[in-house]
Amino acid sequence: MPKIDIRRPHQLSIAEARVVVDKVAARMREKFGMDGQWQGDTLQFSRPGVSGTIAVGSDAIQVKAELGMMLAPLKGMVEQEIRRKLDEHFA
Repeated sequence: MPKIDIRRPHQLSIAEARVVVDKVAARMREKFGMDGQWQGDTLQFSRPGVSGTIAVGSDAIQVKAELGMMLAPLKGMVEQEIRRKLDEHFA
């Protein structure tokens, strides 16, 4: 299964970065029906065809996702959208 692993530095506090990740997660729920749950400073998310984590560190956000067979052909587009959102919120 195709994997995505993106790390983006940030200059926010962990609490501020979590607020941003919560906003993105709310949009993912609304748009894609994605479920998410915090475990410590890591948001675990899933829906049919994709699962992964968004880890909030003191100086970086780490997004890891694993795409199912149906989404495998769209890996490039999904990865590009994740990078765009990270740039939008953490640049």
